Amino acid sequence: MTSATLTIDLGALVRNWQSLDARSDGETGAVVKANGYGLGAPVVGRALARAGVRSFFVATAEEGTVLRAALGQGPEIFVFSGHMANDTKPIREGGLVPLLNSVDQMLRHVEALPGAPFGIQLDSGMNRLGMEPAEWSAVRDIAIAQGPQLIMSHLACADEPGHPMNAHQLAEFRAMTDGLDVPRSLAATGGTLMGPDYHFDMTRPGVGLYGGLPFVDAVPVVTLDLPVIQVRDVAQGETVGYGNVWTAPRDSRIATVSGGYADGLIRAMGPRATLYAGDTPCPVVGRVSMDLITADVTTLDRDPGYLQLMGRHQSVDTVADAAGTIGYEILTSLGLRYHRSYVE
Repeated sequence: MTSATLTIDLGALVRNWQSLDARSDGETGAVVKANGYGLGAPVVGRALARAGVRSFFVATAEEGTVLRAALGQGPEIFVFSGHMANDTKPIREGGLVPLLNSVDQMLRHVEALPGAPFGIQLDSGMNRLGMEPAEWSAVRDIAIAQGPQLIMSHLACADEPGHPMNAHQLAEFRAMTDGLDVPRSLAATGGTLMGPDYHFDMTRPGVGLYGGLPFVDAVPVVTLDLPVIQVRDVAQGETVGYGNVWTAPRDSRIATVSGGYADGLIRAMGPRATLYAGDTPCPVVGRVSMDLITADVTTLDRDPGYLQLMGRHQSVDTVADAAGTIGYEILTSLGLRYHRSYVE
């Protein structure tokens, strides 16, 4: 098989959710936006629903439509982008719960879908989505009278527990919501790990479910094996790949594997990336190209059939570090050419 194999361990995914669920007394939802962080929202969503998840979060109504088709009726599907101008039909047909971000969205929702469920997103200091304190104060009584299912906000610095922004946002969120008889949610993965002050009625982990930081105790979910297309001898002084950026310091054996930046393997990782043949590290040499990566396999006693990028020896965040980015970007960039294999 020429295509790389992306193996997704649904059992590990569920164990990560269960571990995060055990950290709070309230409900634990699951964020499955961006096609389940690149791993397939329908399959990921069904596995989490079987494990007991009843509240899911997506970025857009279109994502909610796909997830509803996979889950059927029953679980709640919250939409972070709220009720956009063309969202009325998918919200109605999918039974989605938009998290309204502005007075304009609130008016659109109650006029287009009177009596339909909704939630509220507040801006506690991130300045990205949600109603700001003054805006919320002006419409709070009207909004509460309409019966929102959830009030939420989002932390900007939850991956740094000691950052003063966390306490600031917690105080702002409490100031805007204390005393209201509506379920509240502030914590994604990082907030869940910061303890009960941030948990409120529902936590909504995302990246931690998929094995990413800041959940250091996460069970790895993703394995990525890249098939070797060709192995060749390269003499000392010869170069490999575009731009002649790597020159063989010795007579070397170089493997070319199927995978590249068209598959979400970011070009910038080349000089610092490592592939593995079993337990043996094989440094990437030359540039990561669109479809191919070259690695030094000189120390191996035989030519490998495949090399592993993510798995037992390397997490998604290790790969992200090599590329100068974060695990979220690696996961959500995983391309369409992989053969996806799901295991329980």
